[in-house]
This record gives sequence, C-alpha cells and structure tokens, in this order.
Amino acid sequence: MNTSNYSTLQIEYAQGVATVSINHPPVNVLDVALMSEIQQFLIQVRDDPLSRAIVFQSADPDFFIAHVDMTLIDEPNAFDEIAKDTPDGLNPFQALGEMIRRQPQVTIAKLEGLARGGGAEFVAAMDMSFAAIGRAGLAQCEALMGIIPGGGATQYLSRCMTRGRVLEVILGAELVDAELAERYGWVNRALPANELDAFVNRLAKNIAALPEGVIAATKKAVSTVNLSEGLLREHEAWADLFALPNAEKLIRGGLKAGAQTKIGEKNLEQLLRDLS
Repeated sequence: MNTSNYSTLQIEYAQGVATVSINHPPVNVLDVALMSEIQQFLIQVRDDPLSRAIVFQSADPDFFIAHVDMTLIDEPNAFDEIAKDTPDGLNPFQALGEMIRRQPQVTIAKLEGLARGGGAEFVAAMDMSFAAIGRAGLAQCEALMGIIPGGGATQYLSRCMTRGRVLEVILGAELVDAELAERYGWVNRALPANELDAFVNRLAKNIAALPEGVIAATKKAVSTVNLSEGLLREHEAWADLFALPNAEKLIRGGLKAGAQTKIGEKNLEQLLRDLS
C-alpha cells in the first residue's frame, strides 16, 4: 500500500498491524490537512484484508492531537471540501469520529502526550485506548472558549461515564491525567510510560493474528449504538454557541496568548481561564 503521499502521517505495516504516527508540528492541531489525511488513510485501508488492527500514536511525545485548529476562526470555509462528503446530520468533526467507530479494523489509541478538544474526541471514538502514566492527558476544554464539544464528546463520553462525570469533564474543563481517565472509563488502561509501547504492540499483534472472521464477528456482536439524534443535538448546540461574539473573542484571545504553541499548550486551560 502506498504511504508516500501523506505529509502529516507516518505509516508502518507489520504482522497485520498498521501503525499510524501523527506528525504535524508544532503540536499536531487537527486542521484540514491532518483530518483529510486521516480520512484518506481510513478509506484506503478499509478493505485491506492484510490490515487487521490500526494503532494511532504521535511522533511528538508531548502532544497526541492538541485540538481542532483555532485559526479556523479566520477561515470559516476551510472545511467546505471535506463537508461535501460528510453524511447528513453530522458536521465534519463528528463524521471523523463516526468513520473511526465504523472502521472494520480494530482501532487503538496509544496516548503518550496531551489530547484536548477534537483530539480527545478522536481518542474517545477508538475501539480501545491506552495512556501513559505521568505523560498522557485528556481534556474537553471547549467551555473555556465559550462553546461545547462539537466532535462527538457529549455522546462518546456518555457511553463510558456517568452523566455527572461527563458534566464534570465538559464544564470543569480540566486536564485529566491517565490514572483518572482510566477510573472514569475514558481510556481502557493507564500504564507506566515505559511499558506502554510493549503492551500496545503485543495486544495489536495478538488481535491481528486471530483466525479470519473473528474480529469482524466480534465488532458486529458488540453493540455500536446509533448516536445520530444525540450528535445532531450536539452539533446544533455547538453551532449556536460558536456564532456568539464570546466564542470569537475567546478563541482569538487564546491564540494571541500562546495557544497552538508548544509552551502555551502545556497549560492551555489556565491560559484560557486568564482571558476572563
């Protein structure tokens, strides 16, 4: 399979496992380029019988996917091309999550750095996710920008957490470490950082080595709930807030204060809180 035409992804194949390293400096923002290539890869590998498991990781140990590109505030039509192929009732960010959920291969997130906003939603859409203790962090920080999550978090997190915990994550807008994420059900396991690679690699290879038909049968049998109504409610609520002056003010203020830089992203929640 040709992987030379990707600029934000590095892809390796071994023993039925496709390992996808996200490499989009400085902090792996989820912009048009990255989203387009992830979707392109998922479509390309969908019918590949030799690929049975997909592991997503980051080439940057500090950042998995920072969040959706905040500079899109100045490019409202940037996603128009992607939106042409988006299923009815979904926005492009939700469509990415649903594409992941419906992928025939087993999808696994190996989380060593930070994933916020759309990056955290990307992790939540995976079949499985594993996080490095002391290094990984997850956050839905959209409330600090005057909006709510718009890429599936309200629905995905409601499948693995109590309502109170979902509200805590979204409205509390704090960075959640690997161990708390495990307790809340946001990730499968929190593992010592020096054990994460070996564990995920072994699991992915063991899954890929299963007899033909087992993966497909298991994914079919384990319920994938239709979230269309909830995703529509989420999109409408997100879009209504995004249209308000507060959102633009906070997003522009965040960029000016250092969001989407390596330094600013280390403590993004406090950076955004300081704006108000």
